[in-house]
Amino acid sequence: MKDNRNNILANNIRAERNRKNYTQAMLAEKVNVSESTISLIERGKQTPSIFLVYDISIVLDIDINDLLKNL
Repeated sequence: MKDNRNNILANNIRAERNRKNYTQAMLAEKVNVSESTISLIERGKQTPSIFLVYDISIVLDIDINDLLKNL
């Protein structure tokens, strides 16, 4: 069975970023990472630390559990 938690998290982050009308570059700047890091995370190619997920939730003004739902 393939573990697809990265893809679920990626989709949750991307969907919320789009709802807030943020570009990857805007989100990256606000959480102090590169745009390529956000891109890798949103494609499920990189697993962010829980601290980065928390920072993303703060910037997107949502509860961290919303980003972690369905994991």
